Amino acid sequence: MMNMKFKYELHCHTGCVSQCGRVEPEEIVKLYKGKGYSGIVVTDHYSPLTFKPNWCPEKQIDFYLEGYRRMKKAAGEDFTVLLGMELRHYFTANDYLIYGVTEEFLYNAGNLMNVWEKRVKKMCKENGFLVYEAHPFRPFRTRCNPDYIDGVEIYNGKTPKSQNDKAYEWARENNKLMVSGSDFHVQKNLARGGIITNTQIKNNDDLLAILKSQNFEMIKEY
Repeated sequence: MMNMKFKYELHCHTGCVSQCGRVEPEEIVKLYKGKGYSGIVVTDHYSPLTFKPNWCPEKQIDFYLEGYRRMKKAAGEDFTVLLGMELRHYFTANDYLIYGVTEEFLYNAGNLMNVWEKRVKKMCKENGFLVYEAHPFRPFRTRCNPDYIDGVEIYNGKTPKSQNDKAYEWARENNKLMVSGSDFHVQKNLARGGIITNTQIKNNDDLLAILKSQNFEMIKEY
């Protein structure tokens, strides 16, 4: 029997939620299916760029989940769509990818933009999630305390190779998990990152197990 490979996008923004996104969820599914991917983790921005100053995030989770829900509906049974997030706190440019997120968690977590790295890590550990610092060497970013993250996005499809290489070295020096993602916002970002696995990812438990094992190939398109 031929050994099958499965490709998954781990950093993707939808046009209906992320202010900087330009592609609607249904079209994203078509594009990624066309590139041979088996699934996507939707990581829309949970940040002041998404929740306007007069919005109360805990009362706007239906809006935040729209991209994920629409993509999941469009995907059908042969394409996995999972919920993730890219979290940014107030008064910072740092971004954190969180994997394993559930709708229930978001409805009950309160305003996560007020929850800083140490407490976010505690919350993630308590819920079984994983937190990665995204594109940590972009301008205006700072590296957080390594104790407060599980991993590092060492390849980002929108980030220059020199900055990704620095992210890899930082992750290696601190013995952190590593991951790759396209950081999809527009069509030119399509399928520039992600992971290739020997086993299908069908749910968050599968995803978290694969990420912890590091048993995957990273997609890197320079």
